[in-house]
Amino acid sequence: MQHILSLVRKAVDEYGMIENGDRIAVGCSGGKDSTLLLLALSKLSEFYPKKFSVVGIVIDTGTGIDYSPLEEFCKNENIELIIKRTEISKIIFEIRKESNPCSLCSRMRRGSLNDAAIEAGANKVALGHHRDDVIDTFFLSLIHESRLNTFQPVTYLSRKDINVIRPLIFVPEKDVKRIVKRFNLPVLVNPCPADGNTEREAIKQVVHDIDVNYKGIRERVFGAIERSNLDGWKKIEKQKNE
Repeated sequence: MQHILSLVRKAVDEYGMIENGDRIAVGCSGGKDSTLLLLALSKLSEFYPKKFSVVGIVIDTGTGIDYSPLEEFCKNENIELIIKRTEISKIIFEIRKESNPCSLCSRMRRGSLNDAAIEAGANKVALGHHRDDVIDTFFLSLIHESRLNTFQPVTYLSRKDINVIRPLIFVPEKDVKRIVKRFNLPVLVNPCPADGNTEREAIKQVVHDIDVNYKGIRERVFGAIERSNLDGWKKIEKQKNE
């Protein structure tokens, strides 16, 4: 956990993710990434020089996930958790009968999360995207959009007047899996019929196949992203030295 906290703090410091008085809403899906992020930020708040608070927010889309293990975990860790019930699944699969549901579902969940965060008094939303997600998104953009792009460490949403931060961007997925297993963190099963059948999963396999023949490709691609001056990837330290 100390290793994870050091990488989270590095991201927070280098990209100015946290300020005094922040109330940070962690978007919790019940998956390994967001649960680890929730725990890491809670631990970080205990000693980080800038004082901030953390609340976990679950957007229940109505697929039938049992969130009780996550609720029990948060109770034991003294972490505030809010579960927001929605009918997103019903709208997508029953009313609209979407053939490609993931994009719309993602947008609806993000909108609901941002609204729930504001209702909870949060000024920032933290998402559990790790280093491999940064790389996979880069390849998705390259292949499907013909551009060099990935999500930013910090994004300001002007329509909601809220900042989105991604404190796990330096954490490899293999480290997430190892820590989640070591600390026996709750990982909930997603019964969504589209789960595991997304374009992102296909890209993950492509990158994995490349890595088999070109070891270290992930590290080199991530390093290139850091040095490329993509929007939002200029570190605070560099800005101060210019």
